[in-house]
Amino acid sequence: MRIDDVMPVYDARRVERRLVPGEIDAVYAAALHADLLDTWRHSALLRFLFWARGLGERAVALARRRPHVEPPPPASLRLEDLPSHGEWVRLGGEPPHEFVFGVAGRFWAGETIWDEIDAADFAGYDRPQRARIAACFRFTARPGGRTLVEYECRTQATDAPSRRAFLRYWRALSPFIGIVLRAQLRAI
Repeated sequence: MRIDDVMPVYDARRVERRLVPGEIDAVYAAALHADLLDTWRHSALLRFLFWARGLGERAVALARRRPHVEPPPPASLRLEDLPSHGEWVRLGGEPPHEFVFGVAGRFWAGETIWDEIDAADFAGYDRPQRARIAACFRFTARPGGRTLVEYECRTQATDAPSRRAFLRYWRALSPFIGIVLRAQLRAI
């Protein structure tokens, strides 16, 4: 299953690219095995960006007079470990050319809520006041033993009010999301 199969229409899209030394099979394997949390662990900038995002969530929780519970980060985040049921799920791909994964929930209103989903139900997910994110790593062999790696993220809201709210969030945060995507490309 390719990203176009699970989300051909979207409200927002971001693509980052990096030319990586290595043959396509080796680069694809490296992407599957890379711990994407290492980018956060080794980058003060990324830790600051996630801290700032968390600060916004804490402020919203305080304004709503609700406790803010920070979920513990997972021990690792490897594409090869993504399940077919859960929050972030493996949606498919075409090895060694594409790996597709996604998540659904609400993440723009100062409180991140990821829904548990089945990969088989992702394309038809339509819970109100939510959105889906489909992401993929795409790999293209280049001359000289190099591989072009593209990281694409697409988001589609499930209803008009969510779309308006998400697009306000997206306009403000898209540049910072690009920083995160580029850091994860460097991890590969």
